[in-house]
Amino acid sequence: MTGPAAVQIGSAHSSAGALLLALRAFFQHAVQGLAECCAPDGRLASAQLDHWQQSSYELALANAELAAAEQVLKHAEGSDEPLERALALVFVADAIPATGARLESIFLDIGATTLRQRLQHWLAQDALATLRHAATGATALAETGRMLVAHDGDLGEPPLDEALAMARDAFRRLARERVAPLAESIHREDLIIPERILQPLRELGLFGLSVPAQYGGSAAEAGQGDETDNLMMLVVTEALSEASLGAAGSLITRPEILTRALLAGGTETQKKHWLPQVASGEPLCAIAITEPDYGSDVAALSLRATKVEGGWALSGAKTWCTFAGKAGLLLVIARTDPDRSRGHRGLSAFLVEKPSFDGHDFAVTQEQGGSLSGRAIPTIGYRGMHSFDLAFDHFVVPEANLIGGEDGLGRGFYLTMAGMMGGRLQTAGRACGVMRAALTAALQYSRDRRVFGAPLAAYPLTLGKLVRMAARYVACRQLAYAVAPQLDSEPGRLLASLVKLLACRSAEWVTREALQVHGGMGYAEEMPVSRYFVDARVLSIFEGAEETLALKVIARTLLEQAVQAGG
Repeated sequence: MTGPAAVQIGSAHSSAGALLLALRAFFQHAVQGLAECCAPDGRLASAQLDHWQQSSYELALANAELAAAEQVLKHAEGSDEPLERALALVFVADAIPATGARLESIFLDIGATTLRQRLQHWLAQDALATLRHAATGATALAETGRMLVAHDGDLGEPPLDEALAMARDAFRRLARERVAPLAESIHREDLIIPERILQPLRELGLFGLSVPAQYGGSAAEAGQGDETDNLMMLVVTEALSEASLGAAGSLITRPEILTRALLAGGTETQKKHWLPQVASGEPLCAIAITEPDYGSDVAALSLRATKVEGGWALSGAKTWCTFAGKAGLLLVIARTDPDRSRGHRGLSAFLVEKPSFDGHDFAVTQEQGGSLSGRAIPTIGYRGMHSFDLAFDHFVVPEANLIGGEDGLGRGFYLTMAGMMGGRLQTAGRACGVMRAALTAALQYSRDRRVFGAPLAAYPLTLGKLVRMAARYVACRQLAYAVAPQLDSEPGRLLASLVKLLACRSAEWVTREALQVHGGMGYAEEMPVSRYFVDARVLSIFEGAEETLALKVIARTLLEQAVQAGG
């Protein structure tokens, strides 16, 4: 980028930070005002939180957009690459008015008239208009688009040390050579992931990335909290998801959740017995948490675990248990305390062993008469791992398989939450991988496809679409890599939920736009972009539904912090 446009971009960068700083102040006013509505007596009230759900939802989305804008601008300010700087400003220029509109709706709902008027006046200022013109005006978008179409290489690449870069390259190569050639048939024929994919991943150590070295994996020693492990997980997840979300990108999630649960609450004997097996990929793992009547309401789960001679008998149903057929080891959350009023305090975590099955249904009958059966749920996308309905009927689990033993009784909810933080960051990585695949496909198609005598990439509207897709991908990617080193810190739960919320919503939009660039061909199953589109739709649902994360984790945490600060 040269000439007047480059000067505009440089000038806009100098003001974008100040604009975001001012917007953050408005955001804090919204948090404080909503907290006062939800805590009339100095404590958050459930009835008030329910009443203000719409505003809380907008608050969470505003927080995610604002955090991404701050992070992508920070990354761009340290870059000498004109395309990176231009894409960062595109995201910021779009995010500021979008976030402002969310905050304005909150001020309107809570009756903060003065703040609403101040925000409206601020959004109308010349500095913001100048930024938007410099970054997202017609001429700027076209010029940035031409740079993007001519670009050959990664976008938003985070700084990686040698080990991380080598891992990224190795898994990208395996994904390209082993996963990509099979991805379409796995999706279109609804096949289970074959050993031709699983065995090379075992050999590369995929399933042991979260398992500490002392237990046979490649992660840091337990208790040392090496932030590189979280970055490694993100790097690998993104690389595999680019080739296929269902056939590779989600394979690491279940071992990650199970490993974190064991490390958080398992006995030393359990860790030494199970973690080396998890690390080897034999057996494969699945997580059984969700139930038909409760969805994301983990505290209300009702599958029963009744004490019997030698162990516990599980009875009840689970649903959306991904990979349950192929898996030989299930992490199952069950109610060990029959007093339902105890809520999440009555839940415990079990490790359930079963044979591995390749089909769409299975049944296991124990000698003592207990049974476990499963049926794959037909889905529009995310095929390859299959999600199952499970039915437990007095299925007996040995006493040794209660995580934590007697000390683990009533801790199942907490152990699940320990595992889910990593799963949420991974899901953001999966979203980034799918976005990268969709963007790459759209760029290539726009170069090759000629319409009315010229390539699609020659038209300003196409260029604008491609630029905004790239800007959103880069912003999500930068936020994910910024959060990874903080995952095990105090704010980790909020940050993992924040980036998961934004990246998954973004993946839906980016894949939609990529399909649109393909026109009618994008709607054909023979084009991979149609798979990216249906796969992306699941991302905002699993590993914590979008609404649950927004209301129960992000907004609630922000409001609790505001109440504590005000008290």
